[in-house]
Amino acid sequence: MRTRLEFSLHSLMISVALSAALSWNGSVRGDDWPQFLGANRDGVSGDTGLLKKFGPKGPKVLWQTDLGVGMSGISVVGNQVFTLYQDEESQYVVCLNADDGKIAWKTAVGPMYENGMGNGPRATPSVSGETVFVLTGEGILAALKREDGTRLWEVNVPKSLGGEPSEYGMSCSPLVVGKSVIVHAGTEKAAIAAFDVASGKLSWKAGSGKAGYSSPVLKELSGVPQVLAFTASGLTSVDPADGTELWSFPFVTDYDCNTANPVATDDQHVLISAGENHGAVMLNVSRNGAKWMVKDVWTSSGKDSQLRAEWQTPVLLDGHLYGLDNSGSAGPITNLVCIRLSDRKTVWQKTRFGKSNLILADGTLWLTTMEGELVAVAAKPDAFAETGRAKVMETTRQAPAISNGRLFVRDDVRMICFDVKSP
Repeated sequence: MRTRLEFSLHSLMISVALSAALSWNGSVRGDDWPQFLGANRDGVSGDTGLLKKFGPKGPKVLWQTDLGVGMSGISVVGNQVFTLYQDEESQYVVCLNADDGKIAWKTAVGPMYENGMGNGPRATPSVSGETVFVLTGEGILAALKREDGTRLWEVNVPKSLGGEPSEYGMSCSPLVVGKSVIVHAGTEKAAIAAFDVASGKLSWKAGSGKAGYSSPVLKELSGVPQVLAFTASGLTSVDPADGTELWSFPFVTDYDCNTANPVATDDQHVLISAGENHGAVMLNVSRNGAKWMVKDVWTSSGKDSQLRAEWQTPVLLDGHLYGLDNSGSAGPITNLVCIRLSDRKTVWQKTRFGKSNLILADGTLWLTTMEGELVAVAAKPDAFAETGRAKVMETTRQAPAISNGRLFVRDDVRMICFDVKSP
């Protein structure tokens, strides 16, 4: 067991790692969207001065670029836009110019991937410094030069750790912390694994069991930076420096579908939620020296749960949680809800809103529905207020991305960039 001095020094070391991760080695501005669900993996953009409403034609289209099949989201750093897609031969990482949508480079990182729940790559690229990290549908983790797409290294994560890809495909978006890139491995030898960013060599491994379909997040709880990994069996917190388990909480769902990211609502509380009629739990996380204590302070479960986030990570604003609540076992009914955190009361609900993804920017919820609509909803707790809806693309399951007054969306056909700056 660590002494208090050792623990203090260790906490300082990983606090530095947290700062480095959040600044992304100093190469990313505040208006960048460098990884899955933005800079902090919470679906919140720092952009301001954005449109508050738009008509049935949608915001102004700046450009459209044909791509291909895949469920990968979009990352934006400076004037570069990244995603993954596939054609009939390969899975590709592609870099586009943010001004005109022209393809700067594309690099094949694996053969085409087919799955009964949808073909193509699932994970979103993560950009750190001059490197882009990606994970393919079968679990090939690859590092590429951000400038020209040159492949630096690759490793088949499940295979290297004696396992197989997840049933519905590997969907974990890589998380870069310091000198490690961390993913959900989903094998008996390692539920979570970290690889050296420079060489791709295994740095550490932790836990055991299936991956689930969430992505790890880096948060500071009770003064200690930690990686929160929501795998098939529940939520596990590990030390990003060496993978030491700090604490865990069991949360088993049907079909191993823990898909939404955990949400830290403050420095002592974490919310986890899953669909399949499962529900949500709010955890209080505290420590006394080196001892961690985790307490369930609110549970809303079953068919009457207030929040069953199927794959969409809820967003937080001014003490209120906005999320998509899926009713039934992978059923068609999805409600948009606003929950007040102080007393965990649902203050409004838009029933049958539809399966969607959401992010938050400048007081507005920006949603893309599976039917290909772009929707704007005021992020206010007093009432549901839709301020724009337009059919802009084909069927999609990707969340939008916002950077520097531009909103990016994609489907299985193309990527579209909108001007969402307020006139």
